Amino acid sequence: MTAVTRWWWVRHAPVISNEGRIYGQQDLPCDCSDENMFKHVADMLPQDAICITSNLQRTHQTADALEAGGLKFSARIEEADFREQSFGDWQGVTYADFDTLRDGIAHRYWLAPAIERPPAGESFVDLMARVGPAITKHSNAFEGKDIIAVTHGGTIRSALGIATNCGAEAALAYSVENVSVTRLDHIQGEDTTHWRLGFINWLPRRNRDEA
Repeated sequence: MTAVTRWWWVRHAPVISNEGRIYGQQDLPCDCSDENMFKHVADMLPQDAICITSNLQRTHQTADALEAGGLKFSARIEEADFREQSFGDWQGVTYADFDTLRDGIAHRYWLAPAIERPPAGESFVDLMARVGPAITKHSNAFEGKDIIAVTHGGTIRSALGIATNCGAEAALAYSVENVSVTRLDHIQGEDTTHWRLGFINWLPRRNRDEA
């Protein structure tokens, strides 16, 4: 018998109080003022799903805004291992100063290559190693259910890298915008486990504009 656990990954709303600084695991609030955006996202997400947030306030605020938009959760759980990558000593540094610090050598999609660990921080490879077991834990606990995971850009890229088995560096190329939805299905058979990719980076405004 096959069980399909549907993961709906939602990136938190924009952080606008960082003053152009790298924030990573800093616990900053997010801007949830776009009520229309949250209503449209809530409309496309399943009702009565399990909601999992990280331990950072911006994910809790985003989940609250989805509820205000009409979404109902059967339960809400906090998972600390779904928090964003720690950029260590880089957190609080302006992006302009960081560019100078790195001699203008910017990574294509992220602050640094997947294997690079910032001073007193963690690499994207470390992040994937942290996120993977938590996904497995909740996939097993809520097998066959819908899970709405309100988390972070790095966390969702990690989930995509795990699901597609593309490797950490390639996973950084995925675009994950604020309040976008990404769908991944965890499929558990009698002898095998695999993932099915539904869609990435769904945004209601984009879809309405293109219709």
